[in-house]
Amino acid sequence: MDLIIYIRCFKGIVLREALRFVHQKERFFSALVRPLVWLGIFAAGFRSVLGVAIIPPYETYIPYEVYIAPGLIAMIQLFNGMQSSLSMVYDREMGSMKTMLVSPIPRWFLLISKLLAGVFVSILQVYAFLMIASLWDIIPPISGYFTILPALIISGLMLGSLGMFLSSAIKQLENFAGVMNFVIFPMFFASSALYPLWKIEETSEWLYYVCFYNPFTYAVESIRFSLYSQINIEYTIGILLFTFIFLFLSILGYDPARGNLQKKGGK
Repeated sequence: MDLIIYIRCFKGIVLREALRFVHQKERFFSALVRPLVWLGIFAAGFRSVLGVAIIPPYETYIPYEVYIAPGLIAMIQLFNGMQSSLSMVYDREMGSMKTMLVSPIPRWFLLISKLLAGVFVSILQVYAFLMIASLWDIIPPISGYFTILPALIISGLMLGSLGMFLSSAIKQLENFAGVMNFVIFPMFFASSALYPLWKIEETSEWLYYVCFYNPFTYAVESIRFSLYSQINIEYTIGILLFTFIFLFLSILGYDPARGNLQKKGGK
């Protein structure tokens, strides 16, 4: 198939997602309100209990709100990935998703295009959050604003792929909203977003392993290191592995032939 057709298809999907983002201003503000509430209210309470934290890559004591900033950035991407997938469930009910999936364009290209469009939107939200977070003295090095970009791309792809996989398995819009809460909050709390892993290990060994193998932890730590111009190979490889798994399952889940077989079997 002609390359121009692929480019036109990709452009159309990204433009559609961008227009949806522009027209749904509530989506932008809600994505910022959640982490800002954590930063402005919860961080103050946790700071009074935990004080400061010492973890890599800082190698020094830091205020608690500075520590949780990468976790809040990953929270933005997680919510955006889920909301983007929620729109896919809606499109599937309205029929536009079915029309797109039966087009001559390979479904893997359509899903990846949709995924990249969602990542682009989440990156805009993250940089808006970083600008507002500077009011809380969360000011990384200037280079950090550039080195964080690759981490945002790969973590956004992983979290978006997770949401896409869930949307492929859930057929009704109202059910997906409940699953979002069931997935988002356990992933967020059972991670290194709020507490260092070494601190969790001191409290509970089994919880430490749950947090360590949580995909969200890999996103948080990758963002944490890259925000201060460092890279952690272990977490980066982990993100890429989880992304491949979730994306592969999503492509299988959105296979129209597989859906027809399920319907026939259900009859």
